[in-house]
Amino acid sequence: MDMTSILFAILFYFATLLFVVGLLYRINTYARTPAPLKIPTTPAPTSKAGVALRMAREVVLFESLFKANLWTWSMGWLFHASLVLVLLRHLRYFTEPVWGWVAFIQPFGVYAGLTMLLGLCGLWVRRLFVERIRYISTPSDHLMLVLLIGIAASGLSMKFVAHTDVIAVKNFFLGWMQFGIQPLPADVPLYLHLIMVASLLVIFPISKLLHAPGVFFSPSRNQADNPREKRHIAAWAQQLESES
Repeated sequence: MDMTSILFAILFYFATLLFVVGLLYRINTYARTPAPLKIPTTPAPTSKAGVALRMAREVVLFESLFKANLWTWSMGWLFHASLVLVLLRHLRYFTEPVWGWVAFIQPFGVYAGLTMLLGLCGLWVRRLFVERIRYISTPSDHLMLVLLIGIAASGLSMKFVAHTDVIAVKNFFLGWMQFGIQPLPADVPLYLHLIMVASLLVIFPISKLLHAPGVFFSPSRNQADNPREKRHIAAWAQQLESES
């Protein structure tokens, strides 16, 4: 077994561990953070079913962003929708036999890689050239976009420029999941792609990308507009009342 394959296997064990532990820790922190005020963004639904529908529209359609800025919405939605399809397409590297629906979406996933790159470039252009967005952008915002663009570009290069032995890549990850390391193809674009993916896994729990799970814990979105019908008391306040 070559040392490069061993190092990449160790890298992904480490990155995956940090990703899972860090993400669970942050989600637990979000869940335990009290919401002492009833502050849903109005107009807001007045029932739990309405809140669930509103959250679904927000997560799937980016409803509030659509109302705020069509340019940002179009690039953001294009990137996120494409990313979902790309991630689902990559399930073929972790399943054997490949599920039927995963095999079906393979051609669509290739085009999704292109639209994902287009959406990311559009979002970066926005941060570079829209003055009010450039003013509030930090170096980490730009670096995160560069990392995501690098992941998309390196992945597409292995499809359209320098082909990689995808069978060997699949054998590597199937073996990785069973703690049996298999050799990786000696391809520089593949190495760069995997290093950037591992970096993203490590950075994710401490970055702004946490808006992905965080949206579900936003009190301005997940609360019903029913302060007249039901008094809102945070969990910590209920505990104080019961002790007094």
